[in-house]
Amino acid sequence: MTETQVSSTHPPLPPTTEEDRFGWLRLLRSRRVGVSTFHRLLAEHGTAQNALAALPDVARAAGVKDYEVCPPGVIEAELKAAKAAKARLLCLGSADYPTDLQDISDAPPMLWATGNTNLLLRRKVAMVGARNSSSLGTRMARSLAKGLGDAGITVVSGLARGIDTAAHMASLPTGTIAVMAGGVDVIYPAENSTLAGEIRETGLILSERPMGLNPHSRDFPRRNRIISGLSQAVVVVEAAAKSGSLITARDAVDQGREVMTVPGHPFDARA
Repeated sequence: MTETQVSSTHPPLPPTTEEDRFGWLRLLRSRRVGVSTFHRLLAEHGTAQNALAALPDVARAAGVKDYEVCPPGVIEAELKAAKAAKARLLCLGSADYPTDLQDISDAPPMLWATGNTNLLLRRKVAMVGARNSSSLGTRMARSLAKGLGDAGITVVSGLARGIDTAAHMASLPTGTIAVMAGGVDVIYPAENSTLAGEIRETGLILSERPMGLNPHSRDFPRRNRIISGLSQAVVVVEAAAKSGSLITARDAVDQGREVMTVPGHPFDARA
């Protein structure tokens, strides 16, 4: 059950019933099923229900013993948590799924969304940068985000400290999208809980991860492809040489997005 890259340019038919959505979630939450494996199993077996039935044999053939698919109770708990958080499920191929994101090769099969999903219909620009941003970088992020918002463009970022926070705060009045590495109901960092609440009121919070999931380090690079995939362009304000911001920039290049950077002082490692 190794992950092979499967293009989602032509996505599978989206689930149309509660049973179908339940099956998609159960397949996606099953052990060793990532995005590429999800697409491959659906292509091979036609429906999530058929893929779930075949999954133990697929795992056995791959040398995985005693494999069990995700229990129904896990999905029932996730759906209950989503209802409590007023989260909406967006499925790949459906009319409410963001079209820009749908075009990337590893598009998330499903996204949880809380807030104003109409923002997904607007033009979007991502803004990313250093968590330990300089005062000049922070002011630049605020100015750029406000200008983009005033021009009718939605600012996308990751709710991190520093540049992300500045970009979200400046674009709150015009609409901003925060993409989470954990569940949409788990705010990280906790210091941005108030900001996240304000984004839910006027903006949008998105995540492909299960409800209630606390993010781990491996979840942030995976999240970054969604930030760039949602957007027509990515603006890097400040970034260290080995940072998540530059991962987002590389994802954007791979996805055919435009990447722009803010110049800084040549002695500043974030420039």
